[in-house]
Amino acid sequence: MEAIDPTRVFLKDVRRIVIKVGTAVVTRDDGRLALGRLGALCEQIQALNSEGFEVILVSSGAVGAGRQRLRYRKLINSSFADLQKPQAELDGKACAAVGQNGLMALYDTLFSQLDVTSAQLLVTDNDFRSPEFRKQLTETVDSLLSLKVIPVFNENDSISTRRAPYEDSSGIFWDNDSLAALLALELKADLLVLLSDVDGLYSGPPSDPQSKLIHTYIKEKLENTITFGDKSRLGRGGMTAKVKAAVYASQAGIPVVITSGFAGDNIIKVLRGQRIGTLFHRDAHTLVPSGELNAREMTVAARESSRLLQAMPAEERSKILLAIADALEANEKIIIHENEADVAAALDDGYGSSLVSRLLLKPGKVSSLAKAIRVLANMEEPIGQVLKRTELSDGFILEKMSSPLGVLLVIFESRPEALVQIASLAIRTGNGLLLKGGKEAKRSNAILHKIIISCIPETVGKGLIGLVTSREEIPELLKLDDVIDLVIPRGSNELVYQIKSLTKIPVLGHADGICHVYVDKSADMEKAKNIVLDAKTDYPAACNAMETLLVHQELMETGGVNELLIELQTKGVSINGGPRACSLLNLPAAPSFHHEYSALTCTIEIVDDVHAAIDHIHKHGSAHTDCIVTEDPEVADIFLHQVDSAAVFHNASTRFSDGFRFGLGAEVGISTSRIHARGPVGVEGLLTTRWIARGNGHVVDNDKGVVYTHKDLTQQGKKTCSSMNSNGSLGGEPRARASLIK
Repeated sequence: MEAIDPTRVFLKDVRRIVIKVGTAVVTRDDGRLALGRLGALCEQIQALNSEGFEVILVSSGAVGAGRQRLRYRKLINSSFADLQKPQAELDGKACAAVGQNGLMALYDTLFSQLDVTSAQLLVTDNDFRSPEFRKQLTETVDSLLSLKVIPVFNENDSISTRRAPYEDSSGIFWDNDSLAALLALELKADLLVLLSDVDGLYSGPPSDPQSKLIHTYIKEKLENTITFGDKSRLGRGGMTAKVKAAVYASQAGIPVVITSGFAGDNIIKVLRGQRIGTLFHRDAHTLVPSGELNAREMTVAARESSRLLQAMPAEERSKILLAIADALEANEKIIIHENEADVAAALDDGYGSSLVSRLLLKPGKVSSLAKAIRVLANMEEPIGQVLKRTELSDGFILEKMSSPLGVLLVIFESRPEALVQIASLAIRTGNGLLLKGGKEAKRSNAILHKIIISCIPETVGKGLIGLVTSREEIPELLKLDDVIDLVIPRGSNELVYQIKSLTKIPVLGHADGICHVYVDKSADMEKAKNIVLDAKTDYPAACNAMETLLVHQELMETGGVNELLIELQTKGVSINGGPRACSLLNLPAAPSFHHEYSALTCTIEIVDDVHAAIDHIHKHGSAHTDCIVTEDPEVADIFLHQVDSAAVFHNASTRFSDGFRFGLGAEVGISTSRIHARGPVGVEGLLTTRWIARGNGHVVDNDKGVVYTHKDLTQQGKKTCSSMNSNGSLGGEPRARASLIK
């Protein structure tokens, strides 16, 4: 089944919202009202009100606030002798009467500052026994909402006749959580939000490090497995009451989200479709992403589907890719629409320009992706290529063949086109795939994933490519070293280091993109200017963009350095300097030589010669991509052979370090590792090898009867296996060998 983002299913037509705020949110630890949190709550409600949402507020906190005020009043009116006596607990109904007055006065003041009018409605359990009351309640609330007034509900504890403090036999409601659920049904709300002092429902007490946040509540799966912690420090119900209320409302058809009221914008985030808190929904069992149910099951499904994919004829795998290319172009408008929504949300959230640049799918990008996929579809079959063929002994042939890795876990940030490239490469190489994109590209990733898996035939299974939608799933996936074969993080060095520290699975990736361009004294300055400008300004956010410009010292005397600086500054590039450059050129100091700007900023440093440049690159670089601009072939050779980076260029922009530009069709990422794959990783980086032996009753028998010939037959009879049958046998006609070994 397709993985649907459950937080978006119910948001399309939401208009009327009931928000319940708990005592622990309304009050501080000392019992006083939490003015900051209440202010943030009112600001969110005002924003929703102005956008046309109808907001009904159910607020706890009166008893707690009243108790604090009455304790203070009792204290100042007590004699020293009175204080020596045992202190009786204050009457809860008196606390409610006093606290309700102060609580509502505060709401009225805060809302008035925002040009919003509020109204108080106090109800009791007995009120709801009357059909006339229920009818009048609906009419009154409808009237208030039509005037954009915020109704503020609370149970009238001061006169309530309920026999038990938390729940009585009537079962109508027993606290403000159940009251909020009841009001949501009575007033036909579209959404109920229960604000708590924790981020949502956890699998155990939130203080337990082993507890996990549950994003979607599956009643059938979780009802008897959750261990609840203590109830709220000040309120009456705690999480148990919230879950009961949420289940009650959701089963009646009203979606519910339990989330933290300590964050100042969680209600807004919920309505934007962000995955905040815990969702309760009547159809949650059909909406929950498969990865949320069980990370291992998701991984095993990818492995099983990958084996079915490998068993298909090569032509059928190519047809899947061609279908994906067509589907992307056919759905370009909706892809762009979802991407624009992501970009707008990123800008609203204050993300930097470099991230927004990586997030944006520019005009023509979808067509470019489709074109790259067609290149992959039409390339020579990579699976089952005979890389080496050896006669071990007479009649005994050993073949080394290309083979899929198995299951890949790719964690990437920002770039939604990475999802398309990675998925296409996985299909081309017969690998199963789990994808985890950045939350900032959630909508883009969801629609791209949906389009791609719609093209995967049922004979393979949609589980071939899983979309992991929860960040909390990543630690669990990283433990599955028995079913995941390679992790590929694409993003910041912090991400790569974090992934490496959390898993035993092999990790393929690059930590930084500290790329250098060294301009030698013999450089053609027109070439140099063009290369430097392209390397820095073509796409500053890319990992293969130039971050440091190294210049031969003699170019200070010839004016070459000034020419380069003027060209960069004309294009809007801010320039920082290393120690020598700062001294000679009066530039601001660079934060570090090992700094990846990912923006229109770079560092310049003056070096003595090519050897000094190489030393600088080895000391401060990240072994990604480095370039020399020179007309001296001997100097060029020194640089090309001695710079120990994944890609080293002569008289060419570092921006060429890319899988598509290298002719790989697409890339899963760029690796600065020295094991398995290095540089742009395309098809061959996602393949491993295995050995196939064909004998005729051969046995070792202590090597007594074996005459080893070890004859290389690779050039005499290359053979490929275009498909692997389900029983593991190999078939297919001989084909030309793919270029799989550098």
